[in-house]
Amino acid sequence: MSATTADARSRPADTKKVHIADTKMTLRNWYKHVDWLNVYFIIGIPLIGCIMAIWVPLQFKTAVWSVLYYFYTGLGITAGYHRLWAHCSYSATLPLQIFLAAAGGGAVEGSIRWWARGHRAHHRYTDTDKDPYSVRKGFIYSHMGWMVMKQNPKRIGRSDITDLNEDPLVKFQHRHYIKIVLFMGLIFPTLVAGLGWGDWMGGFVYAGILRIFFVQQATFCVNSLAHWLGDQPFDDRNSPRDHVITALVTLGEGYHNFHHEFPSDYRNAIEWHQYDPTKWFIWTCKQLGLAYDLKQFRANEIEKGRLQQLQKKLDKRRQQLDWGIPLDQLPVMEWEEYVEQAKNGRGLIAVAGVVHDVTDFIKDHPGGKAMISSGIGKDATAMFNGGVYFHSNAAHNLLSTMRVGVIRGGCEVEIWKRAQKENTNVDYVRDTNGQRVVRAGEQVTKIPQPVATADAA
Repeated sequence: MSATTADARSRPADTKKVHIADTKMTLRNWYKHVDWLNVYFIIGIPLIGCIMAIWVPLQFKTAVWSVLYYFYTGLGITAGYHRLWAHCSYSATLPLQIFLAAAGGGAVEGSIRWWARGHRAHHRYTDTDKDPYSVRKGFIYSHMGWMVMKQNPKRIGRSDITDLNEDPLVKFQHRHYIKIVLFMGLIFPTLVAGLGWGDWMGGFVYAGILRIFFVQQATFCVNSLAHWLGDQPFDDRNSPRDHVITALVTLGEGYHNFHHEFPSDYRNAIEWHQYDPTKWFIWTCKQLGLAYDLKQFRANEIEKGRLQQLQKKLDKRRQQLDWGIPLDQLPVMEWEEYVEQAKNGRGLIAVAGVVHDVTDFIKDHPGGKAMISSGIGKDATAMFNGGVYFHSNAAHNLLSTMRVGVIRGGCEVEIWKRAQKENTNVDYVRDTNGQRVVRAGEQVTKIPQPVATADAA
């Protein structure tokens, strides 16, 4: 052994070496950032298949077989890798596990152990730097860029896969993954087409290579399209969304906002009309005795989440509207002061103890100038609440935008203000931003039973 070799072996490893993913990409080093092996499998091989398809005609039987095998291997990912192993949303008998593990291998998307580990990290660290395919880094990155560009494995968030490490079938599939991929991904679909109707090349190109490409792209849409397109009926703090187009592409995985809120539910779609063939497959397996312990979140909890998000959306819309000055921010006026200002030409009316300046509205009043003018400087509560005309909810809302003060001791207003100041027995609802929510018919000027008099002083 030479001295140089001995020195090299005794020298400690360079633990501070910077991973290529943590360096800036330039025109000189861009090729070092690319994971060329994945580029070959994800882009290169499908491209070869497209070129071969020019000379290989597509037979009808092969086309049908390719579609059927596409659904089979797709279910290997959605019902197997995703809902069974990554989220444990149901339990499966050994025959069903073998069926799904083989199908997942035919999809050529990594082993169960590798796939589930990354997906659990995705759920735990959604939209953060620890999310292995965060959509915050761009649509293309979340779709397939995270695989064709090198990632520093130390940057990916940790996830517990103890259960998978102890699963004999998962360990077997992980250990023999390459053999399973070659057989289930290419050899088996070729054998079926070849032995079945003599279309060896068609089976290889269409049921093998191109089918793999379409299954992979469909699955990638769960990471990209499902975080980009659609609504967020359960939570909008993170990117997952629900959309029927994504569901059609991904065998039912498109109701992703629901899934991220209730990940252990074996369903992605909870409405009868929503497309989720994976849910139907799992349910059918249960009827056949192949699956059991199908997990569902309680309907009560699902509905609470839906209503909370709906209220949050309503609150955002409320913020864009003029609801008038809050009662507790209005100045207090003596009755005499109110009457004096009205006599001096200011169009003030008092309804339920709240003073409103209707000067600019008199000419536009639907009931005519005379009617609204007759209430100026008076207590117009009875007149406004049915004594003359029982005003609509819209009228009460419009009136609230004209608030300028409250009468001392006027109707319930001062009682409400005093109670709020003392923080006792105040009956009201607030939105998520702390603003008081006024329901239809619950405006302070809305008196269910019209008061007896219209002239208070």
